[in-house]
Amino acid sequence: EARDKAHAFADAVFARARKVLRAMNAPDYDETSVELSGGPTSDMPGYEEITLKIAARHRDARAVGLFLKELIGLALATPAGMSMFVGGGRPKPSPVVRLFSFLTPKASVPVAIDMGEGAVPFAVPETGGPVAAPGEAAVPEAADEAGELVTMPLIELAVARSGDKGDKANIGVMARRAELMPWLWAALSEEAVAERFSALLKGGVDRHYLPGSHAMNIVLHDVLGGGGVASLRNDAQGKGYGQMLLAMPVKVPKHLVGVR
Repeated sequence: EARDKAHAFADAVFARARKVLRAMNAPDYDETSVELSGGPTSDMPGYEEITLKIAARHRDARAVGLFLKELIGLALATPAGMSMFVGGGRPKPSPVVRLFSFLTPKASVPVAIDMGEGAVPFAVPETGGPVAAPGEAAVPEAADEAGELVTMPLIELAVARSGDKGDKANIGVMARRAELMPWLWAALSEEAVAERFSALLKGGVDRHYLPGSHAMNIVLHDVLGGGGVASLRNDAQGKGYGQMLLAMPVKVPKHLVGVR
């Protein structure tokens, strides 16, 4: 019952820390994070090992120090079979550095091109935005009469890779064969992807069809807990999101995948 024990330990740490905060009339933590990974191992039947990562964010570093004190105290005193890694010595509160993006007027940023023999002025229009992009390409539609459908994990039908920009993650999905793309587009709707990532997603989902490559780009907004060093999560850059999506079951026509 290692997973249940890890959850119970995390709950106890936060309960003790919050009790002290309330006694001090201090505000609650702005954000907390509990992530578990691992499980049974084939090397030792019947044995289960779980890795627990626990973190908290607060406007006052002393409150984080209190959380860490309770964490260490409980870890040393209570759970049987628990080992601990804190990165060398007792952990200390760490500052959070967040990305701050902004726009500035073009007129305030002179542009020049250095050809190696001196700068050459380059005129940039000071008004207007980028050149208008072409309209969205028409997405392929799944046939109404497709025969019997079968359910398969997406990884058998597509490849994917994911990454981040700030607090947004994107997942590029490419069908293994072009004729599968209409069915993947239908299965990976904004609503279906949002449901898949509901435990992590705070914003919306956008999709963009990429004509000529039987692929799509999926953008998830506010999904990384701040992203980068501002996030408390293990996967603060969404590198594992592609694999999470590839495990999703989707329905495709039986005749397209050769299932008997």
